[in-house]
Amino acid sequence: MSFAQPFLIYSPNHCTMAIASIFQGILPYYKKPFWRNLLLGLLVSLAIVHPFPLFSQLQAQNVFPEIRGVWITNNDTVRFLDEGRTQESINLLADLNFNTIYPVVWNSGYVLYESEFAKREGLQPFSPRGDQGQDVLADIIAKAHRRNMLVLPWFEFGFKAPPMSELVKRHPWWFTQKRDGSKTSVSAAGEVMWMNPFHPQVQAFITQLVMDAVNKYDLDGVQFDDHTALPNEFGYDNYTVSLYQQEMKKAPPSNPKDPAWIRWRADKITAFMMQLNARIKAAKPNILLSVSPATYNLAYNTFLQDWLDWIRKGIVDEVIVQVYRTSLPNFTEPIQRPEFREAKTLIPTAVASSLDCPLSKFPCPW
Repeated sequence: MSFAQPFLIYSPNHCTMAIASIFQGILPYYKKPFWRNLLLGLLVSLAIVHPFPLFSQLQAQNVFPEIRGVWITNNDTVRFLDEGRTQESINLLADLNFNTIYPVVWNSGYVLYESEFAKREGLQPFSPRGDQGQDVLADIIAKAHRRNMLVLPWFEFGFKAPPMSELVKRHPWWFTQKRDGSKTSVSAAGEVMWMNPFHPQVQAFITQLVMDAVNKYDLDGVQFDDHTALPNEFGYDNYTVSLYQQEMKKAPPSNPKDPAWIRWRADKITAFMMQLNARIKAAKPNILLSVSPATYNLAYNTFLQDWLDWIRKGIVDEVIVQVYRTSLPNFTEPIQRPEFREAKTLIPTAVASSLDCPLSKFPCPW
């Protein structure tokens, strides 16, 4: 599997330029499976965006810079352990008109950058170093900056962690539960547990983890995923139940989808994100706080992530909405909703697409 997932581009004019630029550079790399998957996935994404007048209609009165980015996942991090291969990757992405890189730095309960805090916490006894002994994240940032690309480290796992991780073993009381007492859910990453985002120790941990990267590296921002959230079944741990009873003078509703119960928990996560934003901006006022959530109804009602409220409150500086769909109508419908249109008028806004063929009407050429 390729390391990267392209974001879709809005403007038809820019899209045409990007496609032309990609075709100029694609042939030397096409026979290499790693790059073929990346390039073909990008071409499918561009082919989807370009024909739609919808995107020109969505151009806001406020014109923001386009986000043309890729996530660097942990599927192929070995490529970025070598300085030469890192340079090759950065050069190709820059030549193809990408302008932003989101390298994963928090995954499966471990950090993928030089974090003294993580060492002190006992999360891992090692520092992730490259093949030449280099700091991998610093190397990516330096090489990307030389090609005028932004780098926003991606705290992919947010509040979740695998049950067997050191984080769970060392801090079991940090993790919340469902009403029946069970503590795990199944996600794309397998079975996971969820840190309690309402617990002050959890909030302090995530804050310090982020600030460790902010203070150490010449980064352009940080990005949070749809996992800086909580599935709505969770929140029935003793700490949260007690906090809710203290504030609301009653027990939490037995229905995890109760609107008031969803709102209370979502507001708590929003309050934490506001505090985190303040800490980040106090250290480095000009860096970006990015979020890549699910579409709004899913994000809010299922994962208690009210990203539209985050935008309205000035908590986030860009949003990249994950729209992974298997049919054209299902793809276009979410980006015509009022919340997407509103976001587009307030901050830079993009759509994220998967490298897997996103629309069945566009057959995969591989």
